[in-house]
Amino acid sequence: MTQTPAPRRTPRLWGIHARPGTAWARILAGVPFVLLALGYFIASDIRHRENPDDKLLPTAGQMVAAVERMAFTPEQRSGNYVMLQDTLSSLRRLALGMLLAAAAGAWVGLNMGLFPGMRAGGSAFVTFLSMVPPLAILPVLFISLGVGEVSKVALIFIGVFPVIARDMSGTVLRMPREQVTKALTLGASQFALVYRVVLPQLWPRLIEAVRLSLGAGWLFLIAAEAIASADGLGYRIFLVRRYLAMDVIIPYVLWITALGFGIDWLLRQTLRWLFPWYVAGGKT
Repeated sequence: MTQTPAPRRTPRLWGIHARPGTAWARILAGVPFVLLALGYFIASDIRHRENPDDKLLPTAGQMVAAVERMAFTPEQRSGNYVMLQDTLSSLRRLALGMLLAAAAGAWVGLNMGLFPGMRAGGSAFVTFLSMVPPLAILPVLFISLGVGEVSKVALIFIGVFPVIARDMSGTVLRMPREQVTKALTLGASQFALVYRVVLPQLWPRLIEAVRLSLGAGWLFLIAAEAIASADGLGYRIFLVRRYLAMDVIIPYVLWITALGFGIDWLLRQTLRWLFPWYVAGGKT
């Protein structure tokens, strides 16, 4: 009598078929952060033993003191909390630029994907815009629009809009054409086809496109604030660099990263809440 071989256990960590559990997944996610922090503080300790006045790798105590001064101590002249003011200014510019880029990109991409005439007339131009390095035209924006809020928002818009428009157009083109045929056969107008049949299916992909464009949006924002601004996270980083204030720069960089991660998390949760069918389909 032949014995039935025992079923092979699914590996938890290594291999193509590994299935790490929730606990292991969290541990593995935290390992790179722990190693990075450990490496930094070891290097910082070594440098400060050799030179107590070293500014390149500030200690944890120095960074905590800098954060307390910037975030929790009001400025003497204005009475504002500097880090809070910088954060609110940067988030306002980023939100406005991304919202305008998302709205315009969704509308242009939707129509280019559905109407061959608009695709023929706009596709090449949008592709051309996507190839223009936004940072290269930053001086042009400052000269033509001034150094106020408009030029900073415009830079984010110019950098993000073409990417979203092309993504939306490609998404529409990949949709089954049977949907369009059936909607028109059942008597739907072109307006209803665009905004009642196709557009609702684009919303989750639009959120995904905004998520993927956030990194670029932050880059354009920091660059604009660094060159010409009176407040903002990018402005503060480039202001204190002349004093080699790494105890301020590193916490600001970590704070920008945390803000970006938080916005990305909120968008993912919004996607799961509003469009569970999209998430269940494995598209995100």
